[in-house]
Amino acid sequence: MEDRLQTFQNYRQQMNQRIAAIDHLGIKRFFNLDTNAYEDGALSGKEKELLGLVASLVLRCNDCVDYHIVQCVDAGWTDAELYDAFNVGLVVGGSIVIPHLRHAVETLDLYRAQMAAAQ
Repeated sequence: MEDRLQTFQNYRQQMNQRIAAIDHLGIKRFFNLDTNAYEDGALSGKEKELLGLVASLVLRCNDCVDYHIVQCVDAGWTDAELYDAFNVGLVVGGSIVIPHLRHAVETLDLYRAQMAAAQ
């Protein structure tokens, strides 16, 4: 049975392929800008993913939270480190972030379970 994280990942991949097929220069440039923003520079790509996660919590974008949690886990962040990042997002964003914090914790649990099942 597919969980909501798998559903999100499948939908994201499908729609990104559809958007790429549009072949619009401005859209392609924005997607490229987004991709390049997370490459190693003065900050590592790993650190930038954590920044993206905190920003996503503060901006209250659950799709972005899901994406960045997967990227952060794949980059090697521990649960304790992610919990600290969740806390920063909560402090910066305030109590309105709490529903997104719940979502983030569930996503982390789902992704860790996916990874364990794949081993």
